[in-house]
Amino acid sequence: MFDPAAEPPYPDVHRPDEEPAPHALLSPVIGLLGTWRGRGRGGYPTLAEDFEYAQEVTFSHDGRPFLRYEARAWLLGADDAPLRPAARESGWWRLQPDGRVEALITQPTGIAEIAVGRATDNTVDLSTHDVALTPTAKEVDATRRRYVLADDATLTFVHDLAAVGQPLQHHLSARLRRTD
Repeated sequence: MFDPAAEPPYPDVHRPDEEPAPHALLSPVIGLLGTWRGRGRGGYPTLAEDFEYAQEVTFSHDGRPFLRYEARAWLLGADDAPLRPAARESGWWRLQPDGRVEALITQPTGIAEIAVGRATDNTVDLSTHDVALTPTAKEVDATRRRYVLADDATLTFVHDLAAVGQPLQHHLSARLRRTD
């Protein structure tokens, strides 16, 4: 039986309550680690009107060369109060020795995306490599996501989208602040 209080059975295994050191391959994205919250604005030609939203993004790791990624958003009303949950996604970013990033991103709406790109100078730029859709998911052909770490406390996010017959174009942008 597993006993989390016992000494780990292998030298490279850490206790569940200990924060492991980041893997060396995470160095280009180490500034992203943590939780970020803020506001954004979105729109798309198939939507009746543009919208304001709140967003929370969390990047974490377990000592391996992967970032765990989770993002969630809420639509905001005219009074800035949350109206309802909006987008939600999670996944993993796989860092490669040359600064390449391979990202696996899934959404509860039936969209699974593989994106590739680079992490350089406080910027991560990811573009769609492939998209898989469940039978009832909306059509998504491509995305581009850019994360720019302006300083240790500000992260900007821009998301372009090609979906439901529309070409790749601006969909979302947000300015997030570090919360931890």
